[in-house]
Order: sequence, then structure tokens, then C-alpha cells
Amino acid sequence: MIDVYTWPTPNGHKVHIALEELGLDYSAHGINIGQGDQFGEAFLGISPNNKIPAIVDADGPDGEPISVFESGAILLYLAEKTGSLLPSDARQRYNTLEWLMFQMGGLGPMLGQAHHFRQYAPERIEYGINRYTNEASRLYAVMDRRLADQEWLAADTYTIADIASYPWIRPHDDQGQSLDDYPHLKRWYEAITERPAVQRGLAVLADARPPALDDAAKEQLFGNSQYQRR
Repeated sequence: MIDVYTWPTPNGHKVHIALEELGLDYSAHGINIGQGDQFGEAFLGISPNNKIPAIVDADGPDGEPISVFESGAILLYLAEKTGSLLPSDARQRYNTLEWLMFQMGGLGPMLGQAHHFRQYAPERIEYGINRYTNEASRLYAVMDRRLADQEWLAADTYTIADIASYPWIRPHDDQGQSLDDYPHLKRWYEAITERPAVQRGLAVLADARPPALDDAAKEQLFGNSQYQRR
């Protein structure tokens, strides 16, 4: 059994989807990041960067429990544990790792900033909005070019690179993007959306997340209090 400490965000959805695709037994534990659960000592014991998701696998590589934090590391762990969603062919394996790093180092952070400045910033800062909306457009175009002549993002099969990137494309409207501008990306996005395991993964804790962030939640996520914690 794998215990997943998570919340229904793009990074959380990556792991939910992977677990569903792999058919692994797991139990989801909500870490309400709008209420500050991520700063609790128990959670920090497995995720020292106070970010969701994190997992504890009772059956680790040596038969002993293991905890893993950072969504990209969790995807790699689950893929290697099961021998699925990560090609064994060396060239395709490294292609998958490239595109996983593309998501972790670029797509997620930049789209997150676009989302923040467009939706949550207390003041409308045109510089930030323009910078990150333009970078989102560039990254969407990178993916669209990649998908122009292949079905999946990294390899000739669906991999953890697709799983990692997909949840960040879902709120495209909030990032100032229209999928109609990226036809190959749109085809890929729609194909993944139709997968039953993806739909199950997106449903994990979906009812627990409030429809909008109140001021207290924004303070927990974006305010100064998180930087004053020791």
C-alpha cells in the first residue's frame, strides 16, 4: 500500500494519475495547503520542502518503507517500481527524462507564475502578466512542435513525461492560452483527457478543494507567514 499525501493541484494530479494508470493500491491523504497543513511536523518529516505531493511506500526497494517527495521523483520511483511508463530502450528512456525535466524545470514553474500573476496577484502587474503569459505561449509552442509528428510527448508510447505535463495544460484559459492555437498539443491533450485512469486520477480529493481561495488561504500559499516559519 502506498500512502499519498496530496491535494488536487497539477502536481498532485500527476501522482494520482500515475497511480491509477499503474493500478497500484494507494490511500490518498488530503494536505490542505490553503489551511497550512503542509507546515505540520508530520508532513515535513516526509516532505521537507513543505510541498505536496509526497508518498510513503510500505514496500520500498529493500522491502522496508520509503518516503519520496517532489512529484518528478515520485513519478520516476513509481515507474521504476512497476517497470511501466518509462521505456527500457536507452534512447527513448532519455527522451522521457528530457521531457520530464522540461516539465519540472520549465513548464510547471512558468505556467504556475502565469496563473499566479493573472489570477491571484493582489495588484495587477502588467510586467509580470506579460512576461509569464508570453513564456507560457512559448512553452505551448515548444510542445506543439514536438507533437506535430508524434503521438506522445517523449517516446512512441505514453510515459511519465505525458503524465507530468498534462495537468499543467488543463488550466490553459487561466494562463492566457487557447488550445485552438496549438492543434497538435490540443490533439494530445484531448487523447489524454479521455483515458479512464486520468479521469479517475483527477477525481481524487476533487470534492475537498474549495471553488475559490479566500484571503486566509492566499496568505498560507502566497503570504509572508510561510517565510517566517522555522
